[in-house]
Parts: sequence; structure tokens; C-alpha cells
Amino acid sequence: MRRSQVDLEVIIPAYNEAARIPGTLRQTVDFLASQPWSSRIVVVDNGSVDETAAVVRGIARENGGVVPISVVGCSQRGKGAAVRRGLLSGTSRFTGFFDADLATPLDTLSAAMSYLSDGASAVIASRHAPGSTFVRPQHLGRRVGGTAFRVLTRSKVKGIQDTQCGFKFFERDALTAAMVQCRSTGFAFDVELLLRLQDNDASIIELPVAWTNGAESTFRPFQDGIASFASVFQLQKATP
Repeated sequence: MRRSQVDLEVIIPAYNEAARIPGTLRQTVDFLASQPWSSRIVVVDNGSVDETAAVVRGIARENGGVVPISVVGCSQRGKGAAVRRGLLSGTSRFTGFFDADLATPLDTLSAAMSYLSDGASAVIASRHAPGSTFVRPQHLGRRVGGTAFRVLTRSKVKGIQDTQCGFKFFERDALTAAMVQCRSTGFAFDVELLLRLQDNDASIIELPVAWTNGAESTFRPFQDGIASFASVFQLQKATP
């Protein structure tokens, strides 16, 4: 069903988030309801085997439409596929996504919307841009892996300090033009999307943030780390 028009759609990809998603949605609704732009939250259920979708629908009824909450399904596994599904399913002028753990402060959205309204094509949070801080840092294994990943992607996405932070927002036309060229649905999704935006001479603003590592992160350093590197190597082969 086509969703009614709003200024901003916030996409939250979710896999087995029944326990955490109520708090995330309530905080997000409270924040969005206080903003001058109209908003909707779209939770993309990425093949959860728990009650994620049912819980989200319950919160939507409880919310009473103060900020509308929608649920869409995505049977193809992978955060990239879920984010793609959410981004392409709407028509709002501005759209983007953040992770269900709220690792990036919600008020980052205010700065993002200000830049987008002033003409930026994309605004992304960064854990490594000058001025960023770690409220709760990652453990050593993920920090080492993250450093290696940034070295790998630096030759592709020029001038971006952090391609993987789970907070990215876009102007619709610039996003659509870039997404048409994207093929990645896995861990290389963020990298390819930023690369396509740069190929189109889109302006990308990188915001330093006070980032908190989620204690309940679903990222598995060994299995998912290998998949991340493999995805980017495939992207390296596929693009000049």
C-alpha cells in the first residue's frame, strides 16, 4: 500500500529485534514529534524469526499516528537488502536509515535535515571524522577489523572517513540516481552507494558524532568481518 507523503522517512532495518525495537521506536517517535518536519518511521523486517513485526505493529497502534510507523518485509537476507527495500519503497523528499541500537544520537537528524534542506545530497554520520568521540568503544577485534576495512575502501570512496556508520540520510532524487546503479545488497552496500553518489558529483556531508557501541550488536566479527571484506573485493572487481 502506498504511504502518504511526509517530508522525511526514517528506515530502521531489523532482524530479530523484538526485545530492543520498542524502546528504539518510542525514543524515535518522541524526537520526531518535536521537529518542524513531518515524518514516518519504516521498519524493514529482514526475515526475523522472532516477533519483531508483530511488536512493531503493536507500537504503531499504541502510538496512535503521532508519527506514523509502517512495517515492510524483506525476504532477502542482509542489511543492505533491507535498507534498499526501505529506501526504494517510499516517495518522501528526504529519506535515510539508522540502526536499531541508536548508536548514533537521534539529534544528529536535526543537523542532517538542515544540511539536506540547504542542498546537500547526502549526510552521513562518522565515527572517525575530526571531532567524533566514542561514548562506548568497540572491542579490540572490531577496532582492528574496522581499521583494515577503512584502508581497503579508501581507494574507492575518496575523502570519506567512515563508510560503515549506520546513519545515512539522503535527498530523494540524488539517492534514486545512485541506487539505480547499485548492485550490492550485502556488506558492500554502503560503500557502493557512496561511490555511486560521488560518481554523480553528489555532495556528501560527513558529520562527526558521539557514537555508542551497542552491547547487543548482531554483527559477528569473524563471520561478518570475512563477508564484509569479500563483498568489497567483489565491488573492487566490478567497478573501474
